[in-house]
Amino acid sequence: MRQVISTFIGAGALACAAAFLVPAFGQADDDATPIYGIKMPPGYRDWRLISVAHEEGMLNDLRAILGNDIAIQAFREGKLPYPDGTIIARLAWSYDPLEESAKAFGRLQSYVAGPPKNGVQFMIKDSAKYASTGGWGFAQFDDGKPASEAVHSTCFSCHETAKSRDFVFSRYAP
Repeated sequence: MRQVISTFIGAGALACAAAFLVPAFGQADDDATPIYGIKMPPGYRDWRLISVAHEEGMLNDLRAILGNDIAIQAFREGKLPYPDGTIIARLAWSYDPLEESAKAFGRLQSYVAGPPKNGVQFMIKDSAKYASTGGWGFAQFDDGKPASEAVHSTCFSCHETAKSRDFVFSRYAP
């Protein structure tokens, strides 16, 4: 009986170790972003919601801001600066009128998320690794592939305007 239990424990430990050593599903080493070397975090679509936003202007999209457990706890506690290990994700969709609302209300009133746009973006807090960019690494993936170096070179300069909030634009919406 002890041998069976030891075998199961050993197999479980081996599986856990393999999970940490193998890159995220579908990602080769060259799938990391330029400048920051970030790979798309697995399971990010299951993270909890931090807030939503409507971006106007040329982007004109609807956004969901998601966070890993470390990010959610920091947002809930209002903790600044964010602790290392914080990961924030931004998903965006086109901002589309809901034609049925015009029929129901006699005018266009409702808008919904349409097709995804502007890639998926991430901010990853690692104070040592990303010291030159306020402790944050930035990433954008378009259709699952890292965006160009030109795209990534603009991230920090844009986020500098939110320095007083540790370079994070989003605000927690409980």
